[in-house]
Amino acid sequence: MIVHNNDIPSRKVDEYASRKILGTGGSLMMVEVSFKKGGIGEVHSHEAHEQTSYIVKGRFEVSVDGVKSILVAGDSFYAGLRVPHGVVALEDSIILDVFTPLRQDFLEAEVQR
Repeated sequence: MIVHNNDIPSRKVDEYASRKILGTGGSLMMVEVSFKKGGIGEVHSHEAHEQTSYIVKGRFEVSVDGVKSILVAGDSFYAGLRVPHGVVALEDSIILDVFTPLRQDFLEAEVQR
């Protein structure tokens, strides 16, 4: 599967964030999330999904399992099953999230569009 980012519509998550499902198939899913400054990805955990995230642009305050750090473009983090994690965009920023297995809830939200 080949995906051209410009061909994928953004789905508004809230007033500060939008996401695009980029590559998906098999047991993997890649999602680009764009945040405006002040946007928050609330601390949460996944019962059934592992996640690794890469900062494409900007700066985030990231919390993983209670440890906070400032991450910038080129930095990344991993959150395993049931590991609490969240982000706060310190400026307009983009993060690339990769999940395994697929996030069916994200796919279903696209269908309901």
